[in-house]
Amino acid sequence: MDFSWPKEYLEYKERVIEFAKSELNNNVVDRDKGEIFSSEDWIKCARFGIQGLAVPKNLGGGLEEVDFMRAILAMEGFGYACEDNGLAFGLNAQMWTVQTPILHFGSEKQKQKYLPAMAKGELIGAHALTEPAAGSDIFSMQLAAKKVEGGYVLNGEKHLITLAPICDFVLVFANSKPELGKWGVSAFLIDKETVGFKRGERKTKMGMRTIPFGELEFKDCFISEDCLLGKEGLGFSILNHSLEYDRCSILASQLGAMERQLDKAIAYAKEREQFGKSISNFQSVTNRLADMKLRLETSRLLLYKTAWLKKNGKPAMMEAALLKLHLSESFVTSSMDAMRTFGGISYLNENGIERNLRDAIGGILYAGTSDIQRNIISKLLGL
Repeated sequence: MDFSWPKEYLEYKERVIEFAKSELNNNVVDRDKGEIFSSEDWIKCARFGIQGLAVPKNLGGGLEEVDFMRAILAMEGFGYACEDNGLAFGLNAQMWTVQTPILHFGSEKQKQKYLPAMAKGELIGAHALTEPAAGSDIFSMQLAAKKVEGGYVLNGEKHLITLAPICDFVLVFANSKPELGKWGVSAFLIDKETVGFKRGERKTKMGMRTIPFGELEFKDCFISEDCLLGKEGLGFSILNHSLEYDRCSILASQLGAMERQLDKAIAYAKEREQFGKSISNFQSVTNRLADMKLRLETSRLLLYKTAWLKKNGKPAMMEAALLKLHLSESFVTSSMDAMRTFGGISYLNENGIERNLRDAIGGILYAGTSDIQRNIISKLLGL
């Protein structure tokens, strides 16, 4: 079993780390406090080629074909170097739940319209699935897409949608044939100027505060048949396809953040003195750091395995659920251990240590809660 990475992958990861450290860590504390989205940083990432990792060269990417393993390693480096966890989350959300579905299921016209512009940072796309009454029970969605002459009319709403207040268009899932259950769900691409489509205000939230979340409203919203992504009723398949990519990529950046967190905690433990010696001499401190390292490396193995399966076109439902459950829970626990290591100063916003904990909490909720991941795992075990 070969655990090595190609030299060019590692070199690119280092370039990503250098870019993120030098360009993306300005005023993170203030932007977090003010819930400020940096469009400037979004554009910087596009110019560097981050958004282009999810599309081939002919559609604005940097390589002839999308190299998922290279992208995963790059986004791990991005999460390590960029202290703005919200930015990493927002980029991954667009790249893997909007760009990737369009790449795999979109018409040539849809690909040309959206993908090059997203790779350049000129368009921001949101992925809209969750509704007020359809969270974990997602296929009870109420957003209706009624077939009419020449297209569809949508009525309903979505909430807790990443990038919703600032998106230029949305990939939205709606119930076009409720009598067919999950096979009646379809996916649509809807531009912000569409009559009957309204983006809601930014919602104040606990973490990921630099990336806006909000609601979307559809009221007698007519769209042409050209807005359908793939075929009618393909929404469930599109969703499953994109969520496995999404979990890998978002969690890759979280893995990088966990490594950054550990490195900082180790450095602080060595320099901080109490009772006449470094706190790295106290077993209660070093045990916490050892546990953080264990969570980091077990999470890394699950991530790389899941990414390898996706790259090779193999089923990864079990692995993706295990990864999502383990890494998201590990980030929360390690964030608590980091705070205990730093002590009282970790409770102050100005040091950025507590921000990791606030950001980590979202991971046990979005893209399928920890409870849902346990249900998936149990079902796949035949229970």
